[in-house]
Amino acid sequence: MTFNPLRERGIPLDQQVRNWSELDVMPIDPDHADPYTRCRVITMNGIETEAIFFSHHMARHCPDLETKQQLARVRYIEAQQQKAVNWLLPGVASVLETTIAYEQVAVDLTAWVARMEPDSYLKQAYQFGVLEDFDHLYRYANLFEMIEHRKAETIVDRLTEVMPGRPTYLQHRDPMDNVREPYNRAAAAPLSKLHALTIMSAEQQTMNFYMNTGPMYMEPIARQLYQEIGLVEEEHVTHYESLMDPGETWWERLLLHEYNECYLYHSFMETESDRRVKAIWELHLNMELEHLRLAAELFKKHDDRDPEQVVGDRLPAPVTFEPNKEYIREILSTQIDYTTLGTGYVQEAHERFQRMQEKILGGERSPSEVVIDDNRHKSGEEYRLEIEGPHPMPSLRVHR
Repeated sequence: MTFNPLRERGIPLDQQVRNWSELDVMPIDPDHADPYTRCRVITMNGIETEAIFFSHHMARHCPDLETKQQLARVRYIEAQQQKAVNWLLPGVASVLETTIAYEQVAVDLTAWVARMEPDSYLKQAYQFGVLEDFDHLYRYANLFEMIEHRKAETIVDRLTEVMPGRPTYLQHRDPMDNVREPYNRAAAAPLSKLHALTIMSAEQQTMNFYMNTGPMYMEPIARQLYQEIGLVEEEHVTHYESLMDPGETWWERLLLHEYNECYLYHSFMETESDRRVKAIWELHLNMELEHLRLAAELFKKHDDRDPEQVVGDRLPAPVTFEPNKEYIREILSTQIDYTTLGTGYVQEAHERFQRMQEKILGGERSPSEVVIDDNRHKSGEEYRLEIEGPHPMPSLRVHR
C-alpha cells in the first residue's frame, strides 16, 4: 500500500498545541525497552532538533512578516514534539549510557542508509562514516566498563557488535578533505535527499551532545575522549552536510525537512514494538502532515513547482533499525584503511593527512588509544562484543 503524505490531511495547526500534562510523557524503561526503540527516540530527537534549527535560520533570512509568523507557529509545535520525544529517554540513564545508545544509532542507521542508497558516491560517503562511528562505539564501551563497571551489551543487547573500526586517532584529517561533492538537486532520487538530511541531522545531534556533555565528567580520560570524538563528529557533520545541493532554495529545503519528518515518523510508526511509543509516532505524523501541507503551499507559491517533482509521489520503504553485523564486517574487510583526499577517498596516507596527524597528535597517544590501555590495565582486558567469527582489521598505512 502506497502512502503519499502530500495528499493526506493532518491535525489543523491550531489544534496541535499540547499542555504540560500531555507533554510530560513517561520515559521508556532502560532495562526492558527494545534497544531499537531507544534508537528511534534518539533519531527523532535529532530530526526535530534539525527542523527547529533550520526554521530559525530560514526566519533570519526571510523578509516577509507573514511567512516568519507561520514559521514561528510551526516551529513552536516542532519544539513541543522535540521535548516529548527526547523526554522519552530515562533520567536514570547516565550520560555515558546514552552516549553508547547514540553511537548505536550512528552505526545501525548509517549502515541501513548505506545499504539502501541508490547513488554510488553517496553510498561510499555513508560507508566511510559508519566505520568511524563503529570505532567510537568501541572506545566509549571501554570507558563505560572502566568508569561504570558495566558492559555495553546491556545497552546494545547484542544487536550491534562492539569492536574496533577505523581507529579514531586516524580520523583527524585536514578540514578541507572532509568536504564532499553534493548531489544534483535536479537529478538525485528523492530517497537520496532524504538520506543525506537524515544522517546529517543525526550526526549534528551527536556533535552537539558531546560538545555539551563532555565537560560534565571529572575523570580526565572521559573528558579527553569526549573532546577527541567530539572533534571527529564535527568532521562528520561537514562530511554529510556537503552532500546536499547548495542550489536548493529555502522553500525546497523547508519542503524536504517536513517531508523527511513525515517519512521517518511513518517509518517508525510502522516498525515500533512499544505500543505507547508507537502512539506518539502516530500523533506526530498527523501533526507533520499539516506542517508538510503548509510547506508545500509555500513551495508552490515561491518556487512555482509541484512538490512531487522534489520528493516523489509516495514514501520510500520504511527506515528500519535492524542488525547490520555482516554488512559492517564486509566494509571493514575492504575499506578500513581509507582516508579522504579532496572530495574522494584513497588508501594511501597523503601529505595533508600526515600533516594534520602531526598537528593534532603532536607525537602523543590520543585519548581514544589511552582509554583502551587504561581499561586493559583496570579490567584485565579490553571490552569487545563480537557475535561471531574473527574480526578483519588491516591497518591504515601511515608513515610516522
